[in-house]
Formats: sequence, structure tokens, C-alpha cells
Amino acid sequence: MSRRREGEIAVGHDAFLDIVANLVGILIILVVVLGAQSHSVISSAMTESEAKVDPDLIPASEGDLDELATMAVRAASAQTDAKRLEKTIKSLDAKIARQSERRTVLLALLKEAEDVLEQEQASLDADRRAIAKAEAEAETLRRQLKELDDTEQELASRRPQTIEIENLPTPMAKTVFGKEVYFRLKGNRLSVIPFEELAEEIGRDFRRTSGSSREGVSDSAVGPVRGFVARYVMNRSNELVTDGNKVARMTRARVMVASFEPLREPHGDPIDQVLASDNWLDIELAGHSPETSTVTVAVYPDSYGAFRKLREKFYAKGYATAARPIKDGNPIYVNFSGGGSRSAAQ
Repeated sequence: MSRRREGEIAVGHDAFLDIVANLVGILIILVVVLGAQSHSVISSAMTESEAKVDPDLIPASEGDLDELATMAVRAASAQTDAKRLEKTIKSLDAKIARQSERRTVLLALLKEAEDVLEQEQASLDADRRAIAKAEAEAETLRRQLKELDDTEQELASRRPQTIEIENLPTPMAKTVFGKEVYFRLKGNRLSVIPFEELAEEIGRDFRRTSGSSREGVSDSAVGPVRGFVARYVMNRSNELVTDGNKVARMTRARVMVASFEPLREPHGDPIDQVLASDNWLDIELAGHSPETSTVTVAVYPDSYGAFRKLREKFYAKGYATAARPIKDGNPIYVNFSGGGSRSAAQ
């Protein structure tokens, strides 16, 4: 924008200077022409005068004098015009100088105004960006506030459910050394983990594959038994052993860890059906005396409430109950490398 305005001012001033220059040129040409004519007339008059001084010459007539006077008047007029033109030229030069100085001042003021305008525009753009950002943040906060209001209204419309809590006697926990009956409680479904049967399957598979001379860690799976499979990890290593004075190489194989999980989900019977009558639990607990057996339940987070009801049922039947919390998505692990772990029953 600044270049366009400067160009407009420069074009207008150049046109005025061209007009002034043309006028000055014309005046100079007129002065030169009139001066040349005056010089010619004066020279002619002087020549004629010198010729007339000669006694032999004829005196000038009245017409010659009139012509000479006319020439003199013309010369004086030309000289006057020349002086006038000179004054005009000086006046025009002064005017041109003033216009040039004014033009310089105007250009400086224009440049300063353009700089101020650019700064104002930059400040205005920054303010607009800040306003747009603030409006976006305000819109986000309004949306979050609306969501919180909706949530508050929804929670206010709900009436809290009254939960009856029944206190059970809490005996001291003790480590289980007798038999354990394993259950799995997930998705509010209860199932029996055939731990002993799967352990026997692992033992048979282990004995079948432990004779291999290949070293390293390998995994295998057995089952299914009652819908459960067991996956275990076995480690084989070649070691040197001494037998009297002899040294022999022996391959040692041992089960490191095993996991138990059902083939399909969901697995088990709904806990409400199990607790509705004692038939299901009586069948599964048949052959396991409350004095020598402990019930171990692998509980997932979605079934903690159901476990409390189940523990009340086991307590009524005289069984000590142990819980093993299991994280979502994890199978039930048993560590064999350290001798395993026993439950703490109450």
C-alpha cells in the first residue's frame, strides 16, 4: 500500500515538473530569438550609421529614423521580456524547490504513517488471535461445565441403593497345609478349577518330553479338563554330576510356571443360581471334609461383591475360605520353581 501511494504522488509531481520545464524551454527559445533579432537590428543600424557618417553618404530619411526607432523599441521590449522571463524562471525554480521540499516532507510523513499503520495492524492481528484462542478455551470450558451439570443432574436423579452389610466373624488367617478345592469367580460366574487333574496331566506330559536333550525354555499345554487348559513352561539344562570317581552329564528338566484358564468365555454357572440352592456346592464339595480342606477362590475385580456372598455360604458349611485376587485379563498362575505358594485361609 505504501509503494502504491508513493507512486501516485511521484507521477503527479513529475507531470507538473514536465509542464514547468516546457514553459521554461519556450521562454528561453523566445529570449534567444528576440536577442538574435535585436543584435541583428542593432548591427544593421550601426552599419548604416557608420555608412552615413561618410560625407559622401546621403542623410537618413524620416522613414529610416522611424524604422530605427521601431527596431529600438523592439529591442527594448525584447530585453524587458527577457528580464521578465528570467524572473519567471527564478520564481518557478523557487516554487519547484518548495514543492520538492514539501514532497520530501510528505513522503517522510507518509512513511511514518505507514509504519504506524503496520504496527497497528500487527497489534490488531495479535489481539484477534488472542481473542480467538480465549473464545476456544471458553467454549471448551462451557462444554465441560455442561457435561458436569448433566452428570450432576443424573446423579441427583438416582436414589442410592441401600446395601445391607452382614458382619461375619473374622478368625485369624493361617496358612493352608491340607487339601484345597479351587474355584474361579469371574463375571459373577462360578466354576471349579480341576487343579489336581491338570497337575497330573502336566506331570505325564513332562515325563514324556523331559527326556529330550535340547536345552532351553519351552512351553506346552495340556487339557482340556472340565473346560480348563493348563499351559506350562519347562526349562531343560545339561549339568555335570559326579558318581563316585566318575563325572557324567545329566539333563535336568523342571516345570517353572503354569497357568490355568478356560477354553471359552464366559465360563461357569451364574452365582445367583449357585447360591439359590446348596445342590451345586454340595456336589462339588463332596469328598472334601471341612476339617481337612480349604476352599480357594480366584476372584476377578468384577466379582468382589459376589465373593462376599459366596464366602458366607462356605462359612455356613464350615469351610475355611481363601481368596486370590486376579487382575483383569490375566490367567491363574502357579509358580513351581519355588515350590509354589499356599493360600491363607480364614
